Amino acid sequence: MRALLQRVSRAAVRVEGIEIARIDRGLLILLGVSTRDVSGSEGKLAARCSELRIFEDDQGKMNRSVREIGGAALVVPQFTLYADVSRGRRPSLDGAAPPGPAELAFSTFCAALVALGIPTERGRFGASMEVELVNQGPATFLLEVAPPEA
Repeated sequence: MRALLQRVSRAAVRVEGIEIARIDRGLLILLGVSTRDVSGSEGKLAARCSELRIFEDDQGKMNRSVREIGGAALVVPQFTLYADVSRGRRPSLDGAAPPGPAELAFSTFCAALVALGIPTERGRFGASMEVELVNQGPATFLLEVAPPEA
């Protein structure tokens, strides 16, 4: 499972031109689920996202988490985080989990963030979305919970 975190001053998602989610200061999290992910990874990754110290303190150092600043999260399902672009000109999406398990993992991840005290908004699973953000820094980080070895 992969989470691409962007530190934002604001972010929003629209579906068919209608805004369905918005946050102010916090994290825009693009979440990808792989075919090899196992149940339970969602909570571990949510905890890592909530604890990562990527917000500036009073001295201007990245030393505070989204929880410490009272920030929110906007989580957007992003199956293309598992695209394989190592060959050819068309990405292979075979590494992304099918819709059923991926949607369950997405919902479980969002619920885990809420349980950790992070106000959480969501993109719409399976929809074509417009994501608007102001990346603060810019600061973007990739977190991954590796699937078990085969």
